[in-house]
Amino acid sequence: MVDALISVLLERLASTTYEYIEGELKHVLNVKEDVEKFTRTLRVIQSMLEDAEQRQVTDQAVKIWLDELKDISYQMVDVLDEWNTDILRQQVEKQEREGDPNALVTKKKVRFSSFSRCFCFGKVSRVILRRDIALKIKYLNDKLTEIYEERKKYHFLRKELGIIQQPQQPQRPQTASYVNMSEIFGREKEQNILITKLLGDSSEEDKGLLLIPIVGMGGMGKTTLTQLAYNDDRVKSHFDMRKWVCVSDPFDGIKIAKAISGDYAPSSNELDEVLQCMSRSIQAKRFLLVLDDVWTDDPKKWEKLKVPLIQSGAKGSRILVTTRKLEVANMMRATRNMINLGGLSDEYCLSIFNHMAFSDRDVQEFGDISKEIVKKCKGLPLAAKTLGSLMLNKRTMREWKEVLKSKIWDLEKVEQEVFQPLFLSYYDLSPTIKSCLLYCATFPKDYEFQRDDLINLWMAQDYIISKGNKEKGTTGDAVFNNLVARSFFQDFEKDFETGTITSCKMHDIVHDFVQFLTKNECLIMDHAEGATSESKVLDDKVRHLTLRYVPKGPLPLSISSYNCKNLRTLATFDSKITTMDPNLILQLKSLRTLNLSGNSIKELPEEIGELIHLRHIDLSHNSDLEKLPDTICGLYNLSTLSLRFCYKLKKLPENMGNLINLKHLYVLGGGLESLPKGIRRLTSLQTLDVCRCGGDNDEAFQIGDLRKLNLEGILRIQLVGDATDKSEVEKAQLWDKKLFHLAVDFERQPNSSSSVEILNALRPHPDLESLTIRHHNGTTWPNWIQSLHNLRFLSVGWVAECELWPLGKLECLETLTLLRMEGVRKVGVEFLGLEYQTSFRIRSPPLILFPKLKQLSFLYMLKWEEWEGVEEWTKEDSDITIMPCLSKLTIYDCKLLKALPDFLFKTPLQTLRIPRSERLLERYQEGNGEWAKISATIPNIRIQRR
Repeated sequence: MVDALISVLLERLASTTYEYIEGELKHVLNVKEDVEKFTRTLRVIQSMLEDAEQRQVTDQAVKIWLDELKDISYQMVDVLDEWNTDILRQQVEKQEREGDPNALVTKKKVRFSSFSRCFCFGKVSRVILRRDIALKIKYLNDKLTEIYEERKKYHFLRKELGIIQQPQQPQRPQTASYVNMSEIFGREKEQNILITKLLGDSSEEDKGLLLIPIVGMGGMGKTTLTQLAYNDDRVKSHFDMRKWVCVSDPFDGIKIAKAISGDYAPSSNELDEVLQCMSRSIQAKRFLLVLDDVWTDDPKKWEKLKVPLIQSGAKGSRILVTTRKLEVANMMRATRNMINLGGLSDEYCLSIFNHMAFSDRDVQEFGDISKEIVKKCKGLPLAAKTLGSLMLNKRTMREWKEVLKSKIWDLEKVEQEVFQPLFLSYYDLSPTIKSCLLYCATFPKDYEFQRDDLINLWMAQDYIISKGNKEKGTTGDAVFNNLVARSFFQDFEKDFETGTITSCKMHDIVHDFVQFLTKNECLIMDHAEGATSESKVLDDKVRHLTLRYVPKGPLPLSISSYNCKNLRTLATFDSKITTMDPNLILQLKSLRTLNLSGNSIKELPEEIGELIHLRHIDLSHNSDLEKLPDTICGLYNLSTLSLRFCYKLKKLPENMGNLINLKHLYVLGGGLESLPKGIRRLTSLQTLDVCRCGGDNDEAFQIGDLRKLNLEGILRIQLVGDATDKSEVEKAQLWDKKLFHLAVDFERQPNSSSSVEILNALRPHPDLESLTIRHHNGTTWPNWIQSLHNLRFLSVGWVAECELWPLGKLECLETLTLLRMEGVRKVGVEFLGLEYQTSFRIRSPPLILFPKLKQLSFLYMLKWEEWEGVEEWTKEDSDITIMPCLSKLTIYDCKLLKALPDFLFKTPLQTLRIPRSERLLERYQEGNGEWAKISATIPNIRIQRR
C-alpha cells in the first residue's frame, strides 16, 4: 500500500506548478529546491519498497519504518493539496473577476470557509499561507532524509539502474497427483461435470485438443478436484498417457516440456530440441495433461507450448489447468469449458473439520461448538482443514470455547496456513491494485459493493492514477475487473440489459485477510447506545474509520474526543445519525471521503467547507435532508457528490458552478425540481445521472446547457411539462458527446405535442451503445435510430401510439426490451427490417436480421395479438438468416398473443419464458401437441400462469 501511495505522491510532485510562488517566495524560501530534493529521495526509497512491504509481515521494525514513511507521504500529499487548492481558488476568482460568460452571476455569494476567507485580506494573507506551505515542505524534506538514512540498517533489496534484485517471495507449495480419498468431502457434482468433460466428445475441440480451466480463489480446492478426476479409474483407462506438472510461477516452458517428456527428456535446454522431444513422447497418443497452479497470462509463453501439443496428440486429448486468475482462461481461449469453483456447504466443511479434529474421539462431545467454528470457514475447505487440525490436541471444553470466542484469524497457525495462499495472490498484484483491494477493509463483512461507487472511492483516495489521456474511471474499471478475475470478489449482480457486473461481495476470509493487512489503518467500530467498546484504539495511525449501528441522534461526541486529524475516510453503515457536531467536522482536516448515506440528516453544518481535501461526499438515502450549506461550493477538490433518493432536497446551492473538479453528480430518485444554472460551468463533469429539464424557471439549468459539459458514461434526461422545444434541445449537441448510455423520459402533460420532434433533435453520437426511451407519445420512431451502428442495448417502454420500429438491421444489437407498447397489436415482418414477404427470396449478399441479438423481451404488451413469421422461409435458404445468436426469449404478461412465429424454432434459442400469457400457455402447455414443437429445440422452458 505504501508503494501505491508513493507512486501517487511522485506523480503529484512531478506536476507541481511553481508559477504562483515565483514572485512572492522566490527570495524567501527554496521551495522548488526542497520539492526536487524530496522527489529524488523518495524515488530511491521507492526502489526498496517491494522488499520492505513483504518483510513487514514478519519484521516489526520494518513495519515501524514503513509506517513513518507512510505518515510523511500522507503529510506531503496534504501539503500539495493545500497548494493545489489555492491555485483552484485563484482560477474561480479569475473567472468571476473577468466576467467568464459561463460564470453564473448570483445575488447570493458563497460563504467560504475560514480557510478560503483568509485569501480575501490581500497579498499579505496570501504570502503568509504560502510561506506556511513552504515551511511544511522544508520540514517534511528533513524528516524524509532521516528516514532515508535509517534504511541502511535493514539492507533492503533494490530495483534500480536496470538491475532487479527480486525480494524473497512467499513459498509456493509444490503439488502432485496423489490424493487421500478419505479426506475429501463434497465436490461430487463438480467431479462428475469434470469427468464428463474429460471423457466426452466435444464439438468445440480444436484439432483434437480441449482445454478445461478450473478457476477459484486460493484454498478453494482446485488441486484437490483435479486430483480426484486424475485418479478416477474411468479417466485412467480412457487416456493412453497422463502427466501432472506443477507449473507455479514463473512459467517455464522448457521445464514443463521436459516434465511431459519424462524419461525421454533431453539434457539440453535448447527450446526447439526440448519441444521436439515432447512432441515425440505424445505422438498419436490420447493424453491428459494437468498444468496445476498456472499464474502467467502471457500468450507468447503459452503459444510456444500449445502448438506442438495440438499437432502431436491424438483426438480426445485434454489439458486440465488450475488457476486463480480468470485472465489465464481468457489467454488460453478456454472460458467456454471453464469450471468456476465456489465454496462448500457448511455440512461438507463440518465433515472436513470433524475428520481432522476427532481422529480418536467422539464427535458429539464438541458437536455444537464445532458447527459454530465451521461457520467462520464460509465454505473454504482449506480453512475447515486448518481449524480442524488446530483443535486436534485441544481436549477440554474450556479450550474449545476460548477458540470460539477468540478472533480466530489472529491465531498463528490459522494465519500462516489459511492466509498463505492469499498472500501469494496478493503479492502478484500491482501496487495500485493492492491499495484498491486493501481499501475494501473499510466496509463491513458481507457488504455489497456497487461497482461505480467503489471506483469513485478509490479515485477519492488517489489510488488510481490516470496515465496520458486515459481517464481515471477507465483505469478503475481495469482494477475492478482484475480483482474479479483473481477471485477476490464473488456473488456478482449483473445489469439486466448490458450484462456487466454492477455489484459484488467479498468472501469473508478474503475480508479477514485485508483487515489483517490493514489492522492499524482501517478500523470498524460497532456502537451500542452512546458508547463503543473499541474507541480506545482510535489513534493517529487510523486513516479510515467506519461506524456501524449508531442510534438515532447526533454522531456521538465520544468520537470527537479522539484523534481524528489523520482520518481520510469517515463512513457510516446501518446508522441513523441526525446531525454532525461542527467541532467534530473541524477536526477532520485530512478527510477525503465522507459517507453518511442511509442516515436521517436534515442539514450539514456550514463547517463542511473547511474540509478542503474532500473529494467524495455521499449523502444518498437521507430522506430528511432538506438543504446543503452554501459553503460546500468552496470544496474545489470535490470529485463525487451523491444525493440519490434525498426526497426532501428540492434545490442545490446556486454556486455549484464553483466545484470545478466535480466529475460525478448523482441525483437519481431525489426531489430536485431543477438543477442550478451554474452546473453548466462544470466542464470536468463526466456523470450526471439525471438531468431534469423543462418548466418555466429561466434561472434553472436547461437541456441546451448540456452543450458546455464533457459528459461520458451515463446520462438520463427527464423532460418535464411542455416547455422544452426543439430549438432548445438542439443546443445540447448530444451528437458530440461520446456517451455509453442515454435515457430519455418524457414526463410531459397528456395534452402536450408529439415528442418525435424532440427525439429527432436529441440525436446522440453514432457510437452510443445503450439507449432507453420512456413515455414517447409520437406515432413514429426517431430518424437517427438506424444510424446507431454500435448500439448493443435498447429498451423502449410506456409508448401509447407508436408501432414497432424496424430494428432487425441494427448489426450490433444484443439485448432488446419492449415494455408496455400499447399501440402494438401485431408484430410484422417490418420489425425484422423486411418491407414485404417476397423480399427474402433472391438477395445478394445474404441478409442477416438481428445478427447479434441474444436476449429479446416483450413485457406487458396487453394488446398484442399476433407475431407474424416469414412465410416460405426455411433453414436451408441461404438468402436470409434471422436471429442467429438468440439464446433467451421472455414474453411476460402478453395475454392476447396467440402463437410464436416458426422462425424462432430455427434459432439457437436456449431459454423460453412465457409467464402470465394465457393464450400461449394454452397452446404450448406440456402434453399439448404444440409442446413437442418447442421442447424439441429449446432445452430450458419456463411456463407459468402467475
